Amino acid sequence: MAGEKRDGRQERWSKHNEQRRQQIIDAAIAVIEAGEPGADVQVQQIAVRAGLSRTVIYRHFEDRADLDRAVQQAILDGLWSDLMPGITLDGTVPQIIERIIGTYVRWARAHPALHLAADHDIEGGDNGPLQQGMEQLAGRISTIVGTAVIALGGNPTEEEAEALDPLIYGLVGAVFGAVRRWLTRTGERLPAETLERLTAQSIWFVIDGHARGFGIELDPDLPLEELLSKDVLAV
Repeated sequence: MAGEKRDGRQERWSKHNEQRRQQIIDAAIAVIEAGEPGADVQVQQIAVRAGLSRTVIYRHFEDRADLDRAVQQAILDGLWSDLMPGITLDGTVPQIIERIIGTYVRWARAHPALHLAADHDIEGGDNGPLQQGMEQLAGRISTIVGTAVIALGGNPTEEEAEALDPLIYGLVGAVFGAVRRWLTRTGERLPAETLERLTAQSIWFVIDGHARGFGIELDPDLPLEELLSKDVLAV
């Protein structure tokens, strides 16, 4: 019985710590959103927003870098949860590209301060939440593209197949870099709709060009699911 009581207290304490940690992360995100994009956020501001003391905050995070990583992870989790459902075979190839990029650009436009915070370098972090998320996103896209290439009758060499992952990662990074530049560029900003359209077109040109290199003709007006169907391939 004594062991059960200790286990119960330990479980309640762990749950309390998780809730308190989330409270701090939510407060940090709220402070970032309320400020100017790129503005420095002090731990004291987070503490005030959370209704806690600085001392309590550092009970739940090893140091400022640990707190920043947790905040970045939470920001990016929100972005990935918006992006991932759009990575499907529904629609034509250009429509799929436009859907993914449009979702991303609209998120960035709605949350410019969060975007810059997620892109902020953290001391001692070589493989932070942003890079991990981009790798996850690129991996999912690479799987879909690789499957499509084979299904469409493409015959890439082993070297070309191996190159698919870094190429897709490079495209993901290029889109992220373009949006970052768009958000931070001074002066009159390009309309978001124009950025979406031109970025999506650029990605389509790259994909279409590589497809032709594999001997595949991608019809931009044909839904990808139909393009992958046996009936269409047999024509």
